[in-house]
Amino acid sequence: MKLKDYIFTTFLLAIGLILHQITPGIFGGMKFDFLLIFMFVAIFINTKFKNVILTGLLGGLLSAMTTSFPGGQLPNILDKIVTCLVVFVLIRLFKNNYQNIFIVGLIGGIGTFVSGMTFVVSAAFIVGLPAPMKVLVTGIVIPTALINILGTVFVYRLVNKSLKFRYSL
Repeated sequence: MKLKDYIFTTFLLAIGLILHQITPGIFGGMKFDFLLIFMFVAIFINTKFKNVILTGLLGGLLSAMTTSFPGGQLPNILDKIVTCLVVFVLIRLFKNNYQNIFIVGLIGGIGTFVSGMTFVVSAAFIVGLPAPMKVLVTGIVIPTALINILGTVFVYRLVNKSLKFRYSL
């Protein structure tokens, strides 16, 4: 992997970190995770396994630093790594169509749902939940998955157009 690929991935994660930082915690400190959108786009742009692992580790560390969930550091790291691996498998599954805008949205929604469920389940085992699991899933995980479908499509199209414009100059 070239240095510019690493820099581009970290640039996207930095934007996601800012959104993650300014998003307030809602139910029991859980928040909408917009960092996932930028993680998914980084993986869509560079589908190499090294980039997937880098994105999962960095995304997990960044979200752990900005979590508002009590004791949510380790669950954040776990969920980002698991999510990136699931997204990698989904991209391989849709290898011919993963750049189709509907597939991008589908992968973004599934990835966000996997992330939320991994976070909630791992947090339940590691530190306990400050609210019932059903409330966290219906109040945060599902709405975030729906929002991130649109967010992933929007950011992916924006980044793709930017890259095409840059290379056409």
